[in-house]
Amino acid sequence: MRLVDPILVEIDQEAPITRRALAAVPEDKLAWKPHAKSMSLGRLAQHVAEIQGQLGEAMVPDTFDVTTFPKQPEPTTHAEIMNTFETGLVRVKEIVGQTSDSRALAEWSFMMREDPLVTLPRIAAYRSFLMNHLYHHRGQLSVYLRLLDVPVPHVYGPSADDNPFMPKAA
Repeated sequence: MRLVDPILVEIDQEAPITRRALAAVPEDKLAWKPHAKSMSLGRLAQHVAEIQGQLGEAMVPDTFDVTTFPKQPEPTTHAEIMNTFETGLVRVKEIVGQTSDSRALAEWSFMMREDPLVTLPRIAAYRSFLMNHLYHHRGQLSVYLRLLDVPVPHVYGPSADDNPFMPKAA
């Protein structure tokens, strides 16, 4: 077993959960914000969709300067969000899957121009940036859905709106 194999299993395990959350995003509410300082629903959903693909790409070199991240426009369609997720999912699995054990243990740095913000073994960066970051924003997305009274899909167990263990009413 390689060091990255558990990360790959987790990516596969979490993908349907993320897909369900993104699928619940109503296209007619993409501009909605719960607060003036908050991201819009569309921007948050797009961020959830792009996390693994974009950050996976950022971890290919040994350093990544956060100031080089391109500004992403607000999505205008639900299809854009879903396409971003599916494309990024394929790409992150390729990137992580090609990571040797020695490369997984090598340091990776998240930079702000010349200053390292975080330096850690690439495998730890995969855990923090590809997985934990995704969970944080996916949870935030579920709160947005709840505030909009959109049925929240199940994550690790049933939600108040979506219990896959109970038969659907006829």
